[in-house]
Amino acid sequence: MRMAMIVEYDGTEYSGFQYQKNARTIQEEIEKAIESLTAEAVRIKAAGRTDAGVHALGQVVAFDTEAPYDPATVLRALNARLPQDIAVRSARRVSPEFDPRRDAVSRLYRYTVLVSGVRSPLMRRTAHRIQRQPDLESMRAAAAHMEGINDFANFGGALENLEASTIRRIDRIDLETDDSLVKIDVEGNAFLPHQVRRMAGALLDVGTGRLTVSDVSKQISLAGDAPPARALPPNGLCLIRVNYIDGPV
Repeated sequence: MRMAMIVEYDGTEYSGFQYQKNARTIQEEIEKAIESLTAEAVRIKAAGRTDAGVHALGQVVAFDTEAPYDPATVLRALNARLPQDIAVRSARRVSPEFDPRRDAVSRLYRYTVLVSGVRSPLMRRTAHRIQRQPDLESMRAAAAHMEGINDFANFGGALENLEASTIRRIDRIDLETDDSLVKIDVEGNAFLPHQVRRMAGALLDVGTGRLTVSDVSKQISLAGDAPPARALPPNGLCLIRVNYIDGPV
């Protein structure tokens, strides 16, 4: 039986989602909880491999088990075993062929910026702070250059496969303000390492006058000597939702 779950976590204390030797990861904690429940050695699959310090509201994971537990029991039992900064929000049986990464049609990430002259101890884990309100209209103009199918070589970190394509599809970028928060929503089919953090960095640099809309256009088109976009810190980034053809998990 294959079980799929939506998982929420605060990634502050973890070295990313994917298992690493001699480092604490989200994957390791979830697998330990499942093994404690089922007495089976498991390897979970995930829709995305978030970096160290990055959070998730709607990460999707799947695993196979022979244990005779229904989804409601799995949800309760895992939440009783998981640390307080990881929680299973929902669980259900899925097709044995379901793959949370390959079957995803898009992923929605949100980068949150706190605009405040004073630091916020309560928001330090989930928002990147700047001191002055950015120019949102300039940011939206720059975001328009990022939407669609483009080569994001200037926006990605190092790839494991040096011959892998850096072309990605960005379906939409929305910028919203809520009191002292600026929320940058980026939805696309897949992302390069650090891509969303670098996209958010370029947009914020436009909003604060460090870059122009033309500079971002050059970064996208790989024209001239446009420098790679800078990556904002991981604490402001959250995987909000993963979309599938048949709807959410």
